[in-house]
Amino acid sequence: MVKLRARCVLVGDAAVGKSALSQMLRSDGSHFQKIYSMTTVVEVLTKCVTIPDTSDSVELYIFDSPGREIFAEACEKMWGQPSVLCVVFDISSEASFNSCGRWLERVRAQCQGQQVPGVLVGNKSDLSSRREVEVAVAQEWAQQQGLEYFETSVVKEMENCDAPFVCLAQAFHTQYQEQIKTTESLVT
Repeated sequence: MVKLRARCVLVGDAAVGKSALSQMLRSDGSHFQKIYSMTTVVEVLTKCVTIPDTSDSVELYIFDSPGREIFAEACEKMWGQPSVLCVVFDISSEASFNSCGRWLERVRAQCQGQQVPGVLVGNKSDLSSRREVEVAVAQEWAQQQGLEYFETSVVKEMENCDAPFVCLAQAFHTQYQEQIKTTESLVT
């Protein structure tokens, strides 16, 4: 049994649902906070994710970052070097999707040239009648950036909230396993 720890940076514009997503993950979907105040500092939450088909787990330290530009520089100092990243946008806001590239650049600048697994999350999938970002467009952009794509509905449907984080934990676990194999091959 292996228990790993990973620093997960959660970014995106204000009001896309980052805090709601992280809170639902932490509570295993049992508690949805009805009233949120705007996040103004990086909030750190922890969640242990069991890796399917193993006895291993990854404890994610989720750095829920404010989405306003005024707080961006302070956030970057708090993140340190991320292990995994999660970029969130609102499917009913093309502007929030267009900002994803800027958020991704900021996080990757902290990665010191290392390849960091990541996901792009289109939140508020329950607002499909007001959709401004098509699934195919988001999937294509995510693929170009080396990210996995997920859609979630935190508020209404409470749907698919843990899937992005399970994917991140699995990717981090896979990196760990590959590093073990590389080290073993050097020793033998």
